Amino acid sequence: MAAASAAVRMLPDGGADDEERWLAEGIAGVQQNAFYMHRALDSNNLKDALKYSAQMLSELRTSRLSPHKYYELYMRAFDEMRKLEMFFREETRRGSCSVVDLYELVQHAGNVLPRLYLLCTVGSVYIKSKEAPAKDVLKDLVEMCRGIQHPLRGLFLRSYLSQISRDKLPDIGSEYEGDAESINDAVEFVLQNFIEMNKLWVRMQHQGPVREKEKRGKERNELRDLVGKNLHVLSQIEGVDLDMYKETVLPRILEQVVNCKDDLAQFYLMDCIIQVFPDEYHLQTLETLLSAFPQLQPSVDIKTVLSQLMDRLSNYAASSPEVLPEFLQVEAFAKFSNAIGKVIEAQPDMPVVGAVTLYVSLLTFTLRVHPDRLDYVDQVLGACVKKLSGKAKLEDSRATKQIIALLSAPLEKYSNIVTALELSNYPRVMDYLDNATTKVMAVVIIQSIMKNTTCISTSDKIEALFDLIKGLIKDMDGAQDDELDEEDFKEEQNSVARLIHMLHNDDHEEMLKILCTVQKHILLGGPKRLTFTVPSLVFSALKLVRRLQGQDGDVTGEDVPATPKKIFQILHQTIEALSCVPSPELALRLYLQCAEAANDCDLEPVAYEFFTQAFILYEEEIADSKAQITAIHLIIGTLQRMNIFGVENRDTLTHKTTGYSAKLLKKPDQCRAVYACSHLFWTDDQDGIMDGERGSSGSVTLFIEILNKYLYFFEKGIPQITNTVIQDLIELIRTEQQSDNAVADPSTEAFFSSTLRYIEFQKQKGGNIGEKYEQIKTSS
Repeated sequence: MAAASAAVRMLPDGGADDEERWLAEGIAGVQQNAFYMHRALDSNNLKDALKYSAQMLSELRTSRLSPHKYYELYMRAFDEMRKLEMFFREETRRGSCSVVDLYELVQHAGNVLPRLYLLCTVGSVYIKSKEAPAKDVLKDLVEMCRGIQHPLRGLFLRSYLSQISRDKLPDIGSEYEGDAESINDAVEFVLQNFIEMNKLWVRMQHQGPVREKEKRGKERNELRDLVGKNLHVLSQIEGVDLDMYKETVLPRILEQVVNCKDDLAQFYLMDCIIQVFPDEYHLQTLETLLSAFPQLQPSVDIKTVLSQLMDRLSNYAASSPEVLPEFLQVEAFAKFSNAIGKVIEAQPDMPVVGAVTLYVSLLTFTLRVHPDRLDYVDQVLGACVKKLSGKAKLEDSRATKQIIALLSAPLEKYSNIVTALELSNYPRVMDYLDNATTKVMAVVIIQSIMKNTTCISTSDKIEALFDLIKGLIKDMDGAQDDELDEEDFKEEQNSVARLIHMLHNDDHEEMLKILCTVQKHILLGGPKRLTFTVPSLVFSALKLVRRLQGQDGDVTGEDVPATPKKIFQILHQTIEALSCVPSPELALRLYLQCAEAANDCDLEPVAYEFFTQAFILYEEEIADSKAQITAIHLIIGTLQRMNIFGVENRDTLTHKTTGYSAKLLKKPDQCRAVYACSHLFWTDDQDGIMDGERGSSGSVTLFIEILNKYLYFFEKGIPQITNTVIQDLIELIRTEQQSDNAVADPSTEAFFSSTLRYIEFQKQKGGNIGEKYEQIKTSS
């Protein structure tokens, strides 16, 4: 003890923190008096033991320590008091001292605080001895503890009382159980101790200067578990059944919570109630519990507590499906919905994010407990719309995040956008999102469709879906083009294009309605979007055309059956819209695709019209030479596959194509296009297309390419191409290679050598082919 005192004296004045010094002094006092107390106990000197224990406990009378430091001091004294209690118990067991006399003796301690700590300690021994009913001793102790009204000292005193009495309550099945009313006494003791502790805890907030209010709040937060332990003790009392909880325990607790009017206490205690009592109790007392929420202080974070309650009950329902009928019986959804409405009404200044968060929790609860009740889901969304009514687009990022969570929940639960489309309030909630977030939500919807391969098969559903994703398919009011990130825009539009490919219905009439609905929406999307969305619509429509192949009929009105002609009319209008982009190369490709589909349907006038439109685009819109080369080869390739045209129409298209080929900017390109056109004049499977007139000119490479074409038609037996013509062309190529102006090109030489090897290979085949090639000499 001398060493401890010396250590305190050695603390430099003003050098160490004052509080640390005070704590060290208090601990030293506890240790010193404990030393003398133990010495008195060893000599069975009860009077001195009580004297030094009282002096030791007097150290807890300090007001200079923060709660954290006071707790350290308290724990030192607590450890010593447990030893003193064991001594008292042993003494009374041996009969050295009557517990009744001891109980009266400690009441003569000079100071109130040490006296009450000693009373609680002896009271524990008194109850243990069973010389008096536990309820009487406990009632006496809890009343006498009112003598300490200092918040910090009173809290720790009552915490000590709770600690030493928790295993001595007159509970059912306990060794201290008394008559039938004893359980009420146990509950009353814990409730009374809880109420007094809460009052002391709340009072701490109002002591000291205003400038230290935040500091006091932090200190109170450190002490909250002292108060909350009482509720935990209540939840562990076996005699507290549902009826007692409903009639006595919960109303008394809620009365104290509401009346204390302290936001920290209300938040913490409501959370404690939810956490410590059983889920089935919450379910059966839901109305009583929820009635307290609107009465809480406006600054209380109600959304968090209510969300925790709903999460607990939804987990309870998920883990115990047999209790689901009880949720319906107590009308849990209606009570939660009503309570949230009252809370929002009672707190008109509640931020939007708080209200939306409550509805997210309610929706999560509904989807887990009543997944089959779409009307409940729609009610939640409708309540959210009502809260947001009169407000502009949300600008609060936290509120926006909660709205996305609200809208995403049904998609995640049902894995089917069709279900969400049945919710009338779903699009109304989306209307409150800003343009950027509307796009984000639209992408989420499309991703859900892709992930779950959802088939949306009616035009009405498509109409509703496109209303939800309108942020992606058209420019929103106030949206600025320069705000768009090019890569993001492409990704968004590609997702819309993929969505269009997923729209399907086996019924031809309904599929045509779907295509018309999609066309209506995408044509309003602005020129930037058309290049992404029009091709998807065109190819979806062409799939329907192929399903209808062979059907025909005159189109006379809007309500005609689905026929290829009707669809081709729609396609013509759709592709024509690309002229405003402009995107002539894409439009030309799509016209050619439609022409080929019309060919398969034996619709010559339709196919001819699509080719005409392609030629118009080529003449008027495609000016770039590279684009012209690509376009003319596409036209040639498509026209070569056409077999529907009569002689007149085919000649017109063929000669027009050849004319365009001859007018290309560069001679090599002209030559390649013209010899590609040769296939238009000689086709294996079409009678009457065997015009063998040809000519040639150009560089060495072009001559070799022409030689290969000649060999192709030579094998086909075209009379105008003889072995003499081929021989002359070979000699011409050699002459060009050996001319003074020729530049050696290894790839050209390899090409020519490969061609000559092919001729030799054909000779070696023998038969008719060998005889045809026999007269051609490949060696120089």
